[in-house]
Amino acid sequence: MELHLQSHRWQARLPDWAAAAVAGFGAGGVLMLLELSWSSLTSATDPWLTTRMIAALVMSWDVLQTSGYSLGVTVAALLVHYALGVAFGIMLAAIMAPFRLDSSLAMALTTGAAFGLLLYVLNFYGMAGVYTWFVALRGWPTAIAHVIFGMTAALIYLKLERPGRPR
Repeated sequence: MELHLQSHRWQARLPDWAAAAVAGFGAGGVLMLLELSWSSLTSATDPWLTTRMIAALVMSWDVLQTSGYSLGVTVAALLVHYALGVAFGIMLAAIMAPFRLDSSLAMALTTGAAFGLLLYVLNFYGMAGVYTWFVALRGWPTAIAHVIFGMTAALIYLKLERPGRPR
């Protein structure tokens, strides 16, 4: 059995941007389903509260004063969630490619998990200073969901990237 060691020093290597965007979009969908499932299981009063919290990023604080399902709020939350998912998928790929963190499944999943945990900390501790309603979402379920987001984005990217494509 031959063992191949891979250097993970920086090198000029561009990510596959299309694969990164699709990976973020797909992982954003997984995260959204996890959040909806969790809020449906734990919220005795309003399972749509998390959706309104996400929509409030673009619709203002006033949307948090309502309750129940709203098509407009749901569409806004979907747009925000998918746009952020794509942006974060691109950021993850921009980290993975130049350091060859996509050299193996284990390396990609570990990188994705660390990235997801970092996103959780930045979003729910850093950004919560501006978007104060995110403090209510802090906790293990949200942290685990973000780790799963990162791992899913890394896995999808790893499967879709075309490293030998012409630049």
